[in-house]
Amino acid sequence: MSIRSPLARVIAAMLFALACGAASAAEPAAPELVALKAAHVFDGTGTTLKDGAVVLVQGEKIVGIATSVPSGARVIDLGDATLLPGFIDAHTHLTDQFEPNYYLGVYHRLMRFSSEQALYGALYARRTLEAGFTTVRNVGADNFVDVGLRNAINAGVTEGPRMLTAVHGIGSPGGHFDDYPFPPDRVNVEGPIEGICSGADQCREAVRYQLKWGADVIKIAASGGVLSESDPVDVPQLTPEELSAIVSEAHKWNRKVAAHCHGDTAARLAIAAGVDSIEHGSFLTEDTLRMMKAKGVWLVPTRMAVYWVNKQVDTYPPQIAAKARAAYAAHERMFRTALKVGVPIALGTDAGVYPHGMNAMEFGLMTDIGMTPAMALRAGTRDAAKLLGVEAEVGTLEKGKVADVVAVPGNVLNDIHATEHPLLVMHKGHIVLEKTGS
Repeated sequence: MSIRSPLARVIAAMLFALACGAASAAEPAAPELVALKAAHVFDGTGTTLKDGAVVLVQGEKIVGIATSVPSGARVIDLGDATLLPGFIDAHTHLTDQFEPNYYLGVYHRLMRFSSEQALYGALYARRTLEAGFTTVRNVGADNFVDVGLRNAINAGVTEGPRMLTAVHGIGSPGGHFDDYPFPPDRVNVEGPIEGICSGADQCREAVRYQLKWGADVIKIAASGGVLSESDPVDVPQLTPEELSAIVSEAHKWNRKVAAHCHGDTAARLAIAAGVDSIEHGSFLTEDTLRMMKAKGVWLVPTRMAVYWVNKQVDTYPPQIAAKARAAYAAHERMFRTALKVGVPIALGTDAGVYPHGMNAMEFGLMTDIGMTPAMALRAGTRDAAKLLGVEAEVGTLEKGKVADVVAVPGNVLNDIHATEHPLLVMHKGHIVLEKTGS
């Protein structure tokens, strides 16, 4: 086509106009600078408060911690409050929630469609975020609802915390993760895709399946559980060979392994196999806790679950109630010993065992049995971020970190229960909760 033809001249003119328009278009405006101002700041890097500091946020990032408000910044003045990093819960089940009536919960788990349960998961995620928990590690769910929820949050389809998720928990047939004891002629028997495995080869296969569908972490049942009806709470449920296969496969994929474990013998087997954290830990002895410290294995004590189940223990079936009472009786002693030994501890609550949104009660429950308020706060911010492997992004209020910020009333080191009543929650620079007139 000749450049002299009318059509060619029109096309050339249009291309020239587009090029000129693109060249002359103004650069996108920089995100607004927001100054979060409060009487106190607990930045997570130390154990004390900074008074009068201002957290500066632009877009999704913290751009500085200042002593005064820069010119032109929009100020959110929270008054007599403490600014903290967004809280992190290292042990949640966002897609489910136990009912006050145990058997009603069993019924719901059997009868709800996965698409229906996903809507409950979105509700629970929102409640968790509004409670100040901007990052969670979701350690086990059914029917891939957790992966769907994580992906929907990442896509902005629904609001919730940053999620690291495990897909199905991995355990033995008849064990803690092998669902309720439904008659086999009425419910399908689960296998490696659902995380139920026998022998090293099947357990390696189970890990690969969870990774295939997007697991950020691998969760295993090293011992029996409290809230499962058939299995003793403290008996090992995976052999050394099975544990080694699971851990080696997960670590090859650069995924950490979280081990549900109440029993001491099971914990020692899991630690020897190289797991990264022990969840619950009710019956751990001092020798086992010292082994954890030496190997850098984290304890996620889930004090909230122990407290909540004991509070409602008389409503559970007798075999569950007996296990719950035994775990409650042992757990405080274990926790105090872990503090004495110096085991690294990250906050985790087992959310879903209790109603979602009450996660911050864990701070007070840990201080009730020996932690200082500053230690508890770091367990739920900086230290939990280290366990999850996201410390480069979150866990402290520092320049360059993601703008996950919580404000609570007053001086949080004087009243740790202030964490249960957030005044402001910011996630990735976006305010998801702001209370005025408090």
